[in-house]
Amino acid sequence: MAHDLVIVANRLPVDRVTDRDGKTTWRASPGGLVSAIEPVMRAHDGVWVGWSGGSEQRLKPFKVNGLQLVPLALSAEEVEEHYEGFSNGTLWPLYHDLVAKPEFHREWWDSYVKVNRRFAEKTAELAAKGATVWVHDYQLQLVPQMLRELRPDLRIGFYLHIPFPPAELFQQLPWRRQILEGLLGADLVGFQLPGAAQNFIRLVRQRVGHKTHRDLVYLPDGRTVRAAAFPISIDAAGFEELARSEAVTERAAAIRDALGNPSKIFLGIDRLDYTKGIYARLRAFGELISDGDLTVDDAVFVQVAVPSRERVEHYRNLRDDIDRLVGRLNGDLGRIGTPAISYLHTSYPREEMAALYRAADIMVVTPYRDGMNLVAKEYVACRIEEDGALVLSEFAGAADELRQAWLVNPYDMNGMKAALLEAHQAEPKELTRRMKAMRKQIAQHDVKAWADSFMTELAEDGQHSKSVLPATRS
Repeated sequence: MAHDLVIVANRLPVDRVTDRDGKTTWRASPGGLVSAIEPVMRAHDGVWVGWSGGSEQRLKPFKVNGLQLVPLALSAEEVEEHYEGFSNGTLWPLYHDLVAKPEFHREWWDSYVKVNRRFAEKTAELAAKGATVWVHDYQLQLVPQMLRELRPDLRIGFYLHIPFPPAELFQQLPWRRQILEGLLGADLVGFQLPGAAQNFIRLVRQRVGHKTHRDLVYLPDGRTVRAAAFPISIDAAGFEELARSEAVTERAAAIRDALGNPSKIFLGIDRLDYTKGIYARLRAFGELISDGDLTVDDAVFVQVAVPSRERVEHYRNLRDDIDRLVGRLNGDLGRIGTPAISYLHTSYPREEMAALYRAADIMVVTPYRDGMNLVAKEYVACRIEEDGALVLSEFAGAADELRQAWLVNPYDMNGMKAALLEAHQAEPKELTRRMKAMRKQIAQHDVKAWADSFMTELAEDGQHSKSVLPATRS
């Protein structure tokens, strides 16, 4: 069956669940991306192509909550080389300002090409004539060009959820030209921030040699590619409704009670990743206590670290480092029943996250580099009393929109300590002023607005994709 809209992403929007009898079923993943794209898929007879997360070779298409899903298999070797290797050992650190050192292996690249081709071929099979295809994220950057070659009739959009690096970093990649040409197969290439789009345009001009003008690239075949910023967001109304629910309100009170009702609760919720700055923020908090600016009776730091990529050595080492730091800080600074840091290495459902957001007085989001960081926006959406403080890294995409947060440089330990203390000591009136403005921002720019703006732009770009090169160009 041919579809008018095909969503292509590394993962399907479902998680595999095994019940007590050993029977396997699929459950929709929580997340803003699914809630944003679901109505678009229903309106356009859409289908979602993605990896199931396992290595089964014979999974058939299936439906979950009415969504048509087409699973693609990765072998164990492809998981190691394409996913853990090139995607997360090469591209992830390179695109995140070299917070860790990227590795460049030809075998990883070969696997990346092979997997991208499989995604492109499956998409070409499923798309109706003249259909729209929306490809997502760094694992699939070659798909647009491969798909263009197979199906020149398609309207293709690509969206990068993580940062796109400046030329000085991107140029380290041995396969830099292939990645740029892969992305140029799309009609519209979307990024989180304008700076990322400008990085891409500059690299295309320098490394591929195409003519560019502002946010447009002019290809020799007459096609025009547009690169622009579409900052992603959250289901703000959904989070607010959840935060107002009786169950979440009661759970938030229970969390505070379980922590001994301290006057202030600091909170961090992150995937356990070296880009997130977890170690530095816990160290800053520990120093505030050892300096005497805070006490364990006065404040506690709750850090939720969601398990991530645990087969990759970088991530195992990070977990060990944080485990040791938390143990040392609690041993040095805490007392029986009153730890300085309450550390949880686990994942939680959306309801528990909302309760944590309601319970926390100060949300601490301090990545070294982040495409957006939706946790910051989720916290704001859940602050229905218009109180609470957000301490936010200037290197998170969200800092462009949430200007009323306490913005910090996570590499500046003294600056981070000062911001944590300021947020802790801020007057209620000041907190309300800041939170009110941030809540207005995310209510007006939610995830539905993000998806609508991208799809509208993609459709409109199709009407002038044969643009003539302007007389004045850069």
